[in-house]
Amino acid sequence: MSDFKTFVTQSNFAQWPQKIQQAGDALRLFHGRGQRFVDFEYFSVDYFEPVLWIVVYREPEAVFWAAFCAALKAEFGAICAAAIVQSRYHNSPVSYCLWGDIPKNFSVREGAAEYLVDLAAKQNIGYFMDMQPTRQWLTDRADGKRILNLFAYTCAFSVAAELAGAARLVNIDMSKGALQVGRENHRRNDARLTTSGEEAELKFLGHDILKSWGRLRKLGPYDIVICDPPSLQKGSFDVVKDYPKLARRFRELLPEGGDIVACLNAPYLDEAFLREIMAVHCPEAEFVARLAGREDFPELNADRALKVLHYRLTPQV
Repeated sequence: MSDFKTFVTQSNFAQWPQKIQQAGDALRLFHGRGQRFVDFEYFSVDYFEPVLWIVVYREPEAVFWAAFCAALKAEFGAICAAAIVQSRYHNSPVSYCLWGDIPKNFSVREGAAEYLVDLAAKQNIGYFMDMQPTRQWLTDRADGKRILNLFAYTCAFSVAAELAGAARLVNIDMSKGALQVGRENHRRNDARLTTSGEEAELKFLGHDILKSWGRLRKLGPYDIVICDPPSLQKGSFDVVKDYPKLARRFRELLPEGGDIVACLNAPYLDEAFLREIMAVHCPEAEFVARLAGREDFPELNADRALKVLHYRLTPQV
């Protein structure tokens, strides 16, 4: 049973106002989905200045939820313009405000970048905060590099890379709508020059990745390939069936020493699943490391969390 006093203790609720006052970037205040907080695994709370964003995955207990919402209003009503709840236990997501209004043309900050988000009734808002450490990893290496962003969605990886001086950026995704948001993300950040003073080459391909290898090869080779597919997208991608098809193609896209960032965000599949796919279907790639996640996304079981594996292509014998 959800008890509000227990929640306050487990979540360090009293520290949330201080955290948001110190935050310059998007911040996760409570990560229930990490299974670390018994009876509170079904929701998360984020801060996107100046908005609280609460995502709920099952219907809360009425007494707890009333106490939680009242406490939010008392603590944050004067310092946050809005508190928005997205309920994901309906047939389709529903968003509503505890106070304030859902902002339009809204963006979140992450380091030097800003990304458009849509906080209306859509399951994915256009920004995945848990990928911030991977974007930082890319930022640290992107200067002068040629980068392929597979399953680019709204192009957050390529925006981060462009700001860091990447030379060529190729974004590919089946969703032309998501890529249009990606174009706007690039326009908003407007960092088209590499450190050598040359303008970065930027491309957007609204195609099925699994049918576009010839086009991608012609635009290559690439120094870094980012592969962040959906776990299951009906009619287009199934991570179990289709990830091997991706892994078999990496060799064609990268020279020796090229880097692969292979991502897996399916809680029902562990790290060993992805390691096995790479070992069997891309044996030329040497495992380097699993990239760390965010500290404000604490996880009870690392195999249920986001998995981001770094590989490097070794010389062919």
